[in-house]
Amino acid sequence: MPNSSDPTRSSTSLMANLAVERVLRVFAYYLIPIGIGLFSLIALLFWHNQYSVTEPAVLPLRVLQQPLDLGADPSPAAILARLNGQPPVPGYDTKLSERPVWFGFSPMSASVEQDVIEFPSRHALAIRCWDATTLRPLGEASRNHAGGAIDPVKAGFALRTARLPSQVLCSGTFAGPARVSVAQWPSEQFALSVEQYHRKSGLLDGGMIVLALFVLLTALINRQPLYVLFSGWLILNLRIGALSAGWDIQWLGQTIPADWLLLSRSVTITLYGIATLTLYQNLLRESLEGLRYAVPMRVMQWLCIPMLVAAVAVPYRVYLPMLWVICACCFSMMTVGLFKIIVESRNRVASWFAASFALTFVASLAEIVSAALGMHEVIGVINSVTAALASSLLAALAVAEQMRAETEKREEAQQKLEHAYEAMPVGLFTLDMYGHFQSANPALRKMLGAENFELGRTAWRHFFSENVWMELHEQVHGRSDAELEIANRDGSRRFLVSATLARGRIEGVLQDVTEKHKATEQLRFMANNDPLTKVFNRRGIEKMFEGAAASLAAGKPMAIAYIDLDRFKLINDLFGHGAGDEVLKQVCERMAMMLAGGQQIGRVGGDEFVIVMPDTAIPLAALICRGIVDRIGGTPYRVGDKAFHVRGSVGLIEVSPGMPMKDAISAADRACRSAKEASDGLVVYERHAAAFHEREAELKLVARLQSPNATDGLFLEMQPIMSLKNPNDSLNFEVLLRMRGLDGRVMPAGPLIGAAEKCGRASVIDRWVLTTTLGWIAENISRLPNTRFVCMNLSGASLNDERFVADTLEILARHVHVASRLCMEITESVALHDLDNTRRFIDQVRNFGVKVALDDFGAGYTSFSYLKELPADVLKIDGNFVVNINAHPANVAIVEAIVSLAGNLGMKTIAEWAEDAATVQTLAEIGVDYVQGWAVSRSQPPERLLTAASSASFIQDQELLDMLPNLGHGAALDLHGIMKLH
Repeated sequence: MPNSSDPTRSSTSLMANLAVERVLRVFAYYLIPIGIGLFSLIALLFWHNQYSVTEPAVLPLRVLQQPLDLGADPSPAAILARLNGQPPVPGYDTKLSERPVWFGFSPMSASVEQDVIEFPSRHALAIRCWDATTLRPLGEASRNHAGGAIDPVKAGFALRTARLPSQVLCSGTFAGPARVSVAQWPSEQFALSVEQYHRKSGLLDGGMIVLALFVLLTALINRQPLYVLFSGWLILNLRIGALSAGWDIQWLGQTIPADWLLLSRSVTITLYGIATLTLYQNLLRESLEGLRYAVPMRVMQWLCIPMLVAAVAVPYRVYLPMLWVICACCFSMMTVGLFKIIVESRNRVASWFAASFALTFVASLAEIVSAALGMHEVIGVINSVTAALASSLLAALAVAEQMRAETEKREEAQQKLEHAYEAMPVGLFTLDMYGHFQSANPALRKMLGAENFELGRTAWRHFFSENVWMELHEQVHGRSDAELEIANRDGSRRFLVSATLARGRIEGVLQDVTEKHKATEQLRFMANNDPLTKVFNRRGIEKMFEGAAASLAAGKPMAIAYIDLDRFKLINDLFGHGAGDEVLKQVCERMAMMLAGGQQIGRVGGDEFVIVMPDTAIPLAALICRGIVDRIGGTPYRVGDKAFHVRGSVGLIEVSPGMPMKDAISAADRACRSAKEASDGLVVYERHAAAFHEREAELKLVARLQSPNATDGLFLEMQPIMSLKNPNDSLNFEVLLRMRGLDGRVMPAGPLIGAAEKCGRASVIDRWVLTTTLGWIAENISRLPNTRFVCMNLSGASLNDERFVADTLEILARHVHVASRLCMEITESVALHDLDNTRRFIDQVRNFGVKVALDDFGAGYTSFSYLKELPADVLKIDGNFVVNINAHPANVAIVEAIVSLAGNLGMKTIAEWAEDAATVQTLAEIGVDYVQGWAVSRSQPPERLLTAASSASFIQDQELLDMLPNLGHGAALDLHGIMKLH
């Protein structure tokens, strides 16, 4: 049976342990520090000072700066003779002079055998002494060496002999604001003062260096660059204090070489000023923004680098006064700013730092005032040694306050972070290397629908598949950050997980992106597919084409088909777009039934489709397209109670390796247009079909026309136009454009004009033709006495180009004397496209005497209704009515009607495409005024027309030559007389 007193004994033992722990904590945290403080205070106030030193006796001096008339090295006797006339003084200020100073003094006779003479100036560089009675050298010493009875001691030098002379003569060299003085010490007291000197120096060095190292280590651990700057400032503060006390001749117990001493002082003071300014601005930046010190601070910054250069390059005696002036101004301004910040700022850290700076600045100003004005009593109140210790102590308090503030901020941030972790709307988690949850916020548990969630036991695999865990594990080990989209085990939800490997664990974020995933998939589908028919859109089919075209390099075939629906627009117009949309969907369904494998449909227009057929030979593709044509038009499409018939035309091409999609679709579209005229609705272009060569030639021609030298290779030919009233009395003709290719072959005008209109360069061509034609007429006007008019075609694109119209008027103005010979031909369809613009152009060119002809008249549908609106002079009857006119009586009637209409309107007629004498005979009988065609002549070089008397001069057909005398006997036609006035 267990002892009933065991629980009581255990409880008593636990309470005893807690009591002992609390007592020890009170001792360690409170009583020990308080005891140390009280013990130190008692020692300072009541105990004997081990290093207590009596003040030395200050001896009066007779001082003389080395006279210039005695040379660089005068004899002691000569100096002594002049020195005896000088009054005794307690000390002498060199005022930055570097000339040697001679001084004499008489030691106190009471204790000359035991005493030591000290020359305490820290600015002394060398001392030499003689017995003034016998002029026997007593010794000499500098910062580098010592000889005789003189040694470098403390900050200056000391004279120690077995017996001091009754009178001593000394010579010294000084640098800086030196004060020459002589102190007589009892030997024991002097030894004690030297010991005290080194003790204070060591305490200052050690304390400041330990504090600087503490701040530096704190800065490195906490990654605070401001503390690095502060630790450097503390070291420089130490050196400034050492300079004030004369301890700067050594560093860490090592004597600084004499050659470096003055340079080290200049550089130390300058660096201290730079570090102080930088620390001042960085530490108090926010407080300074409210003060109006921006410009002065900027000036001080610009002075830093020049002052550092001057500290190295300028002599010490010149540099020091410059430094005093600048430091006095800068320190005064900074001190004013500091006190203002202390008054206005409630930041205790800033106040401690400000107090530390203020103390240092006041001490520095005291040093400057005492050195510059000789007020050495100021240093007795405050100097850089006490200032260095006090300011460092204040700075340590500032560091402690800063650490306390940062700790509070860190704790507050930790609390906020914990709250944010709990309230975060995304899932936050931590996994161990085995996939067990080490932490999970409420949002994660809600996402995963986990009711019984046990940290350390619930695993990732409970919610996601093994493959997902393996992929996440590999990614976080393979790179620093991993991000992947995953699905839960049943696939109903999708998540985006971002994770990284930290301290041997996986830290991650889980977001529910189910809705976003659905929206993204929908957008991706909409980006590549037509929303109505669900087939590819143009972008989607282009991507599909690019992917399929890669197989061409492997030698696999590929075809592309272009489908256009006929009479589909009628459905939209009559029954609305709803019915049309339903028909389109059914069309796509029927086409899809004919496709297999990777063959895909793309909608590229309202009723136009493209089918890409990878790995499909052209015979098989043609068979598929034949089936598509039959399926599209085989049975009606039912929409509600209505039935619609739609026919499809298909252009099929074989795609060549390297063919761009735009070229492939262009060729397939051309084949589709040809298919509309074919009986079976299908046209196939195989790989080497002429259409591809035509397309290639067209592209080359377009590229040539788009170059800066678009008109290179162009030349003119002229085809005679013969009068049927007086064939032998006039030499009229039409200008025809030709181009000579790079291979020297002549290119017909049709492809050239077509390519120019497609690339927007038609106006360039027409401008060249107009300029060249008028120039040729002007040059040869005297050799063309029988030429009444010269016809020239204008393209529709040029007529609608405002710049071309303006250029045309300018060209006509330059050739106004021959402009009346020109007859501009405007195609009927172009003229009727914009009737007002055409009428305005005709009126403008007619002002220069230019005649206007309506070309291809009768080819359109609205000619007669608008003919009265156009002030044309000539009607050129469309050649389709003229060729083989005798075989088609209807054409005879149409031409006869046009001639009658033109005559009633005061216009003349020209019939083109007359190819034989019988056609010419019929046209003459109908009453046509002019005839043009191969029956009269083919096109001729311009120089040939200069040798002819009339257009009839070119006739080679004997039958037509025999007919000429009977064609007419009227006067020669002059179009000048038939121009209508509007």
